[in-house]
Amino acid sequence: MLRLNPDHSFNYELLRILGTAHDHGADVAEVLDVAGEIVAGDFESWFDAFSKRARHVDAQAQGFANAGRDASARGTFFRAASYYRAADFFLHGQPDDPRIASIWKDATRCFDAANARLPIPGERIDVQADGFSVPAIFFRCSTDGVARPTLLLMNGYDGSQEEMYHVLGVAALSRDFNVVTFEGPGQPTVIRDQGLTFIDEWEKVVTPLVDWCQSQPEIDAGKLGLVGYSLGGWLVARSGCFEHRLAGIACVDGLFDPARAYRASLPDSICAAIDRRDASTANAALSTAMAANTILRWAIEQGMWAYGCATPMDLMLRFDKLTLDGIVDRITTPVLVCEGADDQFFLGQAERLADALGARGDHVRLTSADSASEHCHVGCSDLLGNVVLDWFESRMTNTPEPA
Repeated sequence: MLRLNPDHSFNYELLRILGTAHDHGADVAEVLDVAGEIVAGDFESWFDAFSKRARHVDAQAQGFANAGRDASARGTFFRAASYYRAADFFLHGQPDDPRIASIWKDATRCFDAANARLPIPGERIDVQADGFSVPAIFFRCSTDGVARPTLLLMNGYDGSQEEMYHVLGVAALSRDFNVVTFEGPGQPTVIRDQGLTFIDEWEKVVTPLVDWCQSQPEIDAGKLGLVGYSLGGWLVARSGCFEHRLAGIACVDGLFDPARAYRASLPDSICAAIDRRDASTANAALSTAMAANTILRWAIEQGMWAYGCATPMDLMLRFDKLTLDGIVDRITTPVLVCEGADDQFFLGQAERLADALGARGDHVRLTSADSASEHCHVGCSDLLGNVVLDWFESRMTNTPEPA
């Protein structure tokens, strides 16, 4: 595949953003122009290029809005929101950076301005959980009051619920599913607004949301599907061990014990230092490795921010707790396990989950022949939507799966 940046992490994130052009989250030439301005591995150049583009597109959207051109303003505000979110992506190594809060406000403002101009605007709600609230957006596919199948869409380690609208939400709405996007502790809105870092017990997020869905007359409570994207693939599988009212769970992509993949990317000497709790050696070695590897630097900086860890070694030990070992047999809900054949973050994890699920799981492996072999199949939104939504339709709407 043609590379958009020499740095593998930057290339991946550019492809991720470009892929949302399929459903109004970006435009091709805009992303390619930004790509041309970014210096490989330079986090500040990434921020500068995307924030400049976001402000430019935001101004265009304001112009359309002032002229009463709501249809034009809608798509333009959606793109501006995506570019503001992209600008934020590599900032979290400095948790006190004021841009982390300010640029997110711009992203949310633009998304809400676009949403308000949809034929059926999404409704922002807050669902009360145990000690925190779950921010969500309820997108209705119709206003006729008929109870319909509904998909609950959530992101993972670093992404927002607003991104999920573009990744699968638009496609799901077009197939007469309602959509509820949401976030929990550690994810963008909750960590900013409530100061809460990631929890492992994700059923504490999902179960209150399922309770809320069951109280809504426009939602068919017997036809609820849950989708987790990236690390969300582990979080939703964990939820399925304890929440059994779902008609289906889709892991995009499948994860069983993410720490195994993280450890596999590190030299044995670093892993040994972590295991013997040699903090000075492990942290020094991890810091050196981060300086030479953009993916590792971003993954650790993002994780320390989202998990509230003080050092890289603390984060690695925290990851060790993410496992389905000993609880995966509690899953009774059918599970779709997606896999990217060239997943650079979690290679082998989807197969491990599929093997553990056995007949309860449907394993779909997408390859470079499909142009969908990257983690979460970024850049191949149409195919991903077909795979995931066909699977849910076969379980919720009496539509048979293709032979």
